[in-house]
Amino acid sequence: METDNQRFNATVQPNSAFLAELKEKLPEFFTRENSFDLEKFQAALKEKNVSELSEGYQLNFIGKDYARRQAGEMPTTVIVPDEDQNNGAGKDSQNLFFTGDNLEVLRHLQNNYQNKIDVIYIDPPYNTGSDGFVYPDSFEYSDDKLKEMFGMNDDQVARLKSIQGKASHSAWLTFMYPRLALAKRLLANDGVIFISIDDNEQSNLKELMDEIFGEVNYIDTLVWKGKGGGQDSTALVKTYESILCYVKNIDKAEFSSYLVDEDQSSYNFYDKKKKLKYKRQLARKWGSNSRRQDRPNLYFPVKAPDGTKIYPHLPDGTDGSWRHSKERLQLEIENGDFEFVKSSEGQWELYQKIFANKDGKKEKKFTNLIDNIPSGTGSKYLKNLFNGISCFDYPKPVELIKRLISMKKEKKIVLDFFAGSSTTADAVMQLNAEDGGHRKFIMVQLPEKTYHTNSDGSEVPTKGGKAAYEAGFRSIDEISRERIRRAAAKIKADNELTLPANFDGSFKHYRVVKPSRMTLDRIEEFNPQTDELVLDTVDSFSSRTLGVAGNASGEQTVLATWLAKDGYAFDADIQKIDLAGYQGNLVENNRLYLIRENWSSKCTEKLLNLLGTHALNLQAVVIFGYSFNLNDLRELENGLKQFDGNVSLIKRY
Repeated sequence: METDNQRFNATVQPNSAFLAELKEKLPEFFTRENSFDLEKFQAALKEKNVSELSEGYQLNFIGKDYARRQAGEMPTTVIVPDEDQNNGAGKDSQNLFFTGDNLEVLRHLQNNYQNKIDVIYIDPPYNTGSDGFVYPDSFEYSDDKLKEMFGMNDDQVARLKSIQGKASHSAWLTFMYPRLALAKRLLANDGVIFISIDDNEQSNLKELMDEIFGEVNYIDTLVWKGKGGGQDSTALVKTYESILCYVKNIDKAEFSSYLVDEDQSSYNFYDKKKKLKYKRQLARKWGSNSRRQDRPNLYFPVKAPDGTKIYPHLPDGTDGSWRHSKERLQLEIENGDFEFVKSSEGQWELYQKIFANKDGKKEKKFTNLIDNIPSGTGSKYLKNLFNGISCFDYPKPVELIKRLISMKKEKKIVLDFFAGSSTTADAVMQLNAEDGGHRKFIMVQLPEKTYHTNSDGSEVPTKGGKAAYEAGFRSIDEISRERIRRAAAKIKADNELTLPANFDGSFKHYRVVKPSRMTLDRIEEFNPQTDELVLDTVDSFSSRTLGVAGNASGEQTVLATWLAKDGYAFDADIQKIDLAGYQGNLVENNRLYLIRENWSSKCTEKLLNLLGTHALNLQAVVIFGYSFNLNDLRELENGLKQFDGNVSLIKRY
């Protein structure tokens, strides 16, 4: 016979190895039939592709090339740590909460979380016309710059900018494209993404996901039959929502089963040796191929307790077949998994013991229909959590998100970059409490205000934000973080005796903030080739100067931003090191960050001495260029050269 490898080798072509490697790296360019889509690949390589402005079947929309560019851009914001939270309740937490534009947050996470996220769940705007979605990008590039970047003419630029401030299909797709492209890079090779959506953009989202993730990585569209039904529907009452499911790489993806309560009323027998209840099932085969002539190798005698031989037979008395081979059946009889029972006619019958699970649960495969989680439970639960206040409209039920996350067994990091009320964070904590897992969450939420400010400076609650505003919440992210705190407290109260000692019920908090125009103007004026410094540049990145809470210094903001850029986790080991009165930041004992002002020759001398005596073993020294004058910088640069390039100097501006 041929082995699997031999059969595989018989089909190998000269380019098979290359195509296999290409599919692993770029699965989105392969069709369901595993053929390479050369036309799609060539289109992606084009520097200037404005085909979205012409008619065609492919998913083309005004703004597509702009969205593709956005997916490749670097962040223009800084990461401001909430020192109050991070040194308080969140000090030992490995969960993360980001307040800010999720596109910017996803850009920041590209280096330190690439290929590390196991599960992504998002519930983005549905673009229904009534959900408040308006494309937020202001197209800060000039018309001439847009023409240069995309090779457009005046009419095409006008069409591109026409989606600004609109809730159109093109605007929604332009909004979603870069976020999904960046999300894909964050997913682990066996990672999965779930996206809730309704019919308004479901078909567009499917095509968009096929393009970004590759249609070969499409798993299914889950149907959540949880809605109560909109009685104002003009035609059919809608009672479901869709959840699209894709994986990063179909060849790496594995899905789990889940446990449900088992009805044990039919388990009428008890096995004293195994200490389990069981029910009986005749050992013969069932179904259309259960006859002797169908499986002659499964027709053989088995010795009953009195030595008589019994054969498998069908209800009509004709010869049947056993469920297992002779060797396996004999082994399982000896193991106590089968038993002989006399019928009412005095004939021996062989039965298989079907054992009940000890904990009253049984495994069940996930299906693409989720029909036992009512949508109203999300609102009811959240209202109870906030002491009767309806502070958030239409939150997803925790049980729904738990079900989705559970499809990936023992996974570690769960990301939701449309956090809303943080149902996903709640679900992660509940699952950890139930099974002792160590999942971590990363939540991202825009600080969307719950009020408007009138021309006279007075605040007026938004249409859906009145209850939240009156409860003291000025933005959605505040509700989101408070929900995590209250949910954690409830979990601790409900599971006081069984909660794992290392249960993580908190989070570290960071705000992603754009520097002020004044700060940017001052930085633009800086000339690194002179000794004229722009004083207090570091302080311009403090939470106080940026106008946000948290008590972060400018140095802490710059450091947090750079650590993400350099691939360090947010819980990286940071030690303060004294350099002749100047305080540096030693990260993971191999990289030194020098951010503060007032560096001097004595500081250089101290650093070189520590390196020369091997008291410090560095790979790189990273400096905030605005804090160093030209002479001090050159002295430091020349001093490090004596170590034969073993310590690199990285200058950042």
